[in-house]
Amino acid sequence: MAKQAVSIKDKTFDVPHSLYPNKKMPAVGLGTWQAEPGAVENAVYEALKVGYRHIYGNEREVGNGIKRFLNESGISRDEIWVTSKLWFQPDRVGFALQSSLNNLQLEYLDLYLMHWPQAMKPGNEWIPKDEHGIPQVDNTTTLDMTWHALEALLGTGKVRNIGISNFCKSEVEDLLKKAKHQPDAIQNEIHPYLQQKEFNKWCKERGMVVEAYSPFGNLNPTYKTKDEGRIIDQEVIKKAAEKYGRTPSQVILSWNIAHGNVVLPKSSKPERLRENLEVFALEAEDVAAIDKIDKHIRYSDISEELGKVFFKDEKPPHVIAEQSLENLIKKLKAKVGGNK
Repeated sequence: MAKQAVSIKDKTFDVPHSLYPNKKMPAVGLGTWQAEPGAVENAVYEALKVGYRHIYGNEREVGNGIKRFLNESGISRDEIWVTSKLWFQPDRVGFALQSSLNNLQLEYLDLYLMHWPQAMKPGNEWIPKDEHGIPQVDNTTTLDMTWHALEALLGTGKVRNIGISNFCKSEVEDLLKKAKHQPDAIQNEIHPYLQQKEFNKWCKERGMVVEAYSPFGNLNPTYKTKDEGRIIDQEVIKKAAEKYGRTPSQVILSWNIAHGNVVLPKSSKPERLRENLEVFALEAEDVAAIDKIDKHIRYSDISEELGKVFFKDEKPPHVIAEQSLENLIKKLKAKVGGNK
């Protein structure tokens, strides 16, 4: 007989540095990154219908789904936590924010994040490129310059909390030295194969809510995998699922929340939306057992795509040197090829 599982689907987290301390962040949110075009609006709408109160995204479809739900339910906008991200130069932060608000059809964001620790030159693509196909990174803009622009938004009423994403510890340390308002949250890739427990603890000690994107790790079909096997197929995950009469996916999400992290699973299927929301309290022994399968495998690393080495703290010197050289060679080949 399965052990009784105690639901924690309504769990929320305090945001220590928030200027709006009465509003807490729901532990389970809906991620919409890489969702199929045309499916996002209905996914957001269905998620809110079944009980989600935390939505991440900035596309108009996300806004359509939120608006549709609010109009039908009569629930207040203030009962929903909406997060979006920024990847622009400091002088375009206000423009980027207003663009996201227009798409979302909202008057304010609950959380606005720096997407990656790298500014980009203006462009219409996710990664703007020049005529040679070289990513247009902006190396004249420092992290604190963009952060100060985000801080200025707090006084407008259009943004209630600000944070960072895909930062490593040394980058966070540098930012904290110059920040006037400490980051309210940090969003990173976190799952049983990439647990980052010490870094996450360090961030929480500095008042940041830790959010986990890609909580299922290598289930994302766009990620490059080797022979490590899927997380949901790990024996320790399946044993816990059997013990509580739950699914492996619910175990994985519940494990992350047990470590005090917000989770942002992605799905557009109503049955999976309901399943992902049904998180529960894992016993300490089950959390500890899952902790043992950490493989320190990161799947979301755009160092190659952007031509810049990210996550330097966790890479040995020879890997950083190799990636830097590969990026330089790629840029030179692109320029030479474009000039033929």
